[in-house]
Amino acid sequence: MPEMRFHVRWPDGRREACYSPSLVVKDFLTPGESYAVDDFVEKTRTALAIASERVREKYGFACSSALDQLARIEAAAARQPAGGRVTVETFEP
Repeated sequence: MPEMRFHVRWPDGRREACYSPSLVVKDFLTPGESYAVDDFVEKTRTALAIASERVREKYGFACSSALDQLARIEAAAARQPAGGRVTVETFEP
């Protein structure tokens, strides 16, 4: 199963490399685009849930790394200023 990293810049300027066990993130996010924090969280929540389920279908268990990444995204989002936007900088295979 191809995994990937997607690099983001949070509204507070912090950059983060996020992990997905599947390329499905490409269906929800676009490099160079920015998203309202809540929208970004919802899109990544959906993408990482699908990615984790794909791991379950293939290996018989959910992907804990995808779920851990989602928890980190949710925690980072909670620290962002109101009205901020998250920029997706790049995808890395």
